[in-house]
Amino acid sequence: MRAALLSCLLAGPVVQAQMVADREEYSARFQATYNWQQHGAFRSSYAGPYSLLGGGDKMYTFSATAHLGFRPWAGGEIYFNPEVVQGMPFTGNLVGLGGFTNGEATRAGGPNPTFYRQRLFLRQTWNQGGGSEAIGGEANQLAGSVDRHRTVLTVGNFSTLDVFDDNRYAKDPRTQFMNWSHWTYGAFDYAADARGFGWGAALEWYRGDWVFRAGRMSSPRVPNGLEIDPALGSHFGDQIEIEKAHVIGGQPGRVRVLAWRNRAVLASFQDALAWLKANPGVYNDPSALIASRKGEKIKYGLGVNVEQALGKDLGVFLRVMQADGRTETHAFTEIDASLSVGLQQTGQRWGRPDDSWGLALARNHLSTDRRRFLEAGGISFFIGDGALRYRPETILEVYYSLRVHKAMWMTLDWQRIDNPAYNADRGPLNVFAVRLHAEF
Repeated sequence: MRAALLSCLLAGPVVQAQMVADREEYSARFQATYNWQQHGAFRSSYAGPYSLLGGGDKMYTFSATAHLGFRPWAGGEIYFNPEVVQGMPFTGNLVGLGGFTNGEATRAGGPNPTFYRQRLFLRQTWNQGGGSEAIGGEANQLAGSVDRHRTVLTVGNFSTLDVFDDNRYAKDPRTQFMNWSHWTYGAFDYAADARGFGWGAALEWYRGDWVFRAGRMSSPRVPNGLEIDPALGSHFGDQIEIEKAHVIGGQPGRVRVLAWRNRAVLASFQDALAWLKANPGVYNDPSALIASRKGEKIKYGLGVNVEQALGKDLGVFLRVMQADGRTETHAFTEIDASLSVGLQQTGQRWGRPDDSWGLALARNHLSTDRRRFLEAGGISFFIGDGALRYRPETILEVYYSLRVHKAMWMTLDWQRIDNPAYNADRGPLNVFAVRLHAEF
């Protein structure tokens, strides 16, 4: 969550923590987010079973989360996040795009409210000198102070993105950019269940302006499935990240380099294409991928993440990643190479410091292997128009977040998507959204 917004909440009469010299021993924070989206009719020369409807459509998601935390011993923190979700995607099924338009779409399992455990994890910090720095209180973070030289272990049920790929300008789809291509690397096929969480461990080593991270997370039992595979020694997602803080022209910034590798039972697109050719007439269903899931495959990628302040109220970001693209989507989305660049500004200059607006552009690509499979009529997990005239999927997003109450924001958002699902025979698609977000 944005630090400025959270500082406002911490100052208000909410359920906050027992404080000792600005140190929280426990806290209870809550959020609720409703996101409504609509698109009009768009050009659709043809469609397959995994295409967006060419006519107008609507979708929504709703989530309500409790972020509960306490310190059981020195350096230890335990967090528990129960959550209720509901919602319906466009077309009634999450298909038709590489960069989906709502960051909470994977958690909304239908029109009826569903309760589940989102997170349950331990964070242990070992302070090792180098001076201290203040840590502000926010969701899943107790206010206090830590040493600039420290080691941090996170273990339990959480998301890879809780530890890796941070960015102050493009991270949280509940308060910032909504599109999947902007709040993390589009090509980061990070291991997780269908809602984006898993079990595992991550270790961080802080040394002043440098941070080194490494972690292993659990995989879904089947690609993009909800059930987790507990065999962390055989099927997993590994990632390492190096982060360096810097100052340019008196303004802070950070550069992060992330490498990841997944090992799981996955279908290769070459095998799936061969299956299609050997079974003529079997199209418009995922049979080719399912039949080609034989033995473990390795999937990997490398990315760079940059954030740079240009002033107290303005900053820019860049993410770029390349994945190998030889195997089907494991746990995220249908993107093999991604570029996202944008800016965010708060409303200080016009007297509304708790407002913000952002502008971002993403360009997503598919590997040659995935393209050939789709061109032959193959169906992947999220996309499959029955044919493909390939072009990169390009996404422009603009939003304005207006603080309407001390603990509530309303966001107006517009996304234009050229070549949805990488198909020049369809689109462009214009999506308009209204998001309500509250924090207590």
